[in-house]
Formats: sequence, structure tokens, C-alpha cells
Amino acid sequence: MRARVWAIAAVLASTAVAAPAGASNDDMSAAFGNTVITHYPDGGWVKHWFNPDNTYAAQFSDGRRISARWRVEGRNVCLTHIRPSMLIPRFCSPLIEAQVGETWQARDPMGRRVRNTLVSGRV
Repeated sequence: MRARVWAIAAVLASTAVAAPAGASNDDMSAAFGNTVITHYPDGGWVKHWFNPDNTYAAQFSDGRRISARWRVEGRNVCLTHIRPSMLIPRFCSPLIEAQVGETWQARDPMGRRVRNTLVSGRV
């Protein structure tokens, strides 16, 4: 069985595969203890970490870090309380289905193509 995981490219990437209505935090279980890595064509990356207590952290290839709170809302995962503050205080993205080792394409908020990979462990 596949678990649903959400990737947030450069904090705000969009995915295109919808999850069923009524999704829950259990749908994020594939992300817990693992890392979602977003790869940019220029070699940049973002590592995303989701925790069962609804906390989120990310590290960018340039050394920047952010933190936030996440929660499942219907077919989306939403980030709030993003720190340091960003241009938007809240961002939601559709859930997708993925297992460790899988890769999927997405676009960031500026329309740039990115490649997301769910990797085992906290890297």
C-alpha cells in the first residue's frame, strides 16, 4: 500500500496528483522519518522534513532554513506559521502518493520545473 506524502519545492512547490477527500495525518506517514528532496535544474535543492507532531523544517542548498506547522486539509497539505516570515503566511498543495525511492515532477510557484524524491531517513 502506498502512503501519501507531500513535497514542497522551495517551500512552495505544487504537485498534481489528488488524494481522496477526508485525508488525514496518517496519509503523511511515508514522510515521517524520511526526507523529501526537491531538485532544481540549476543544481539547487531543498530538503523537507515532516514530523508526526505537525512540525515541518526545510533546508536550502544555500544554507537557509525555515520551519512551519503543517496539516492535512481535505485533499491538500497546508503550511502555516512559516518562519522566518515569507511573502505568504500560508500555502497549500495537493497530496500525492509516493513510496521511498520514488521521484515525481512538479513546478514551483514561479513555474519552474522541479524533481522531487522521497529518500529513506533524515539526510
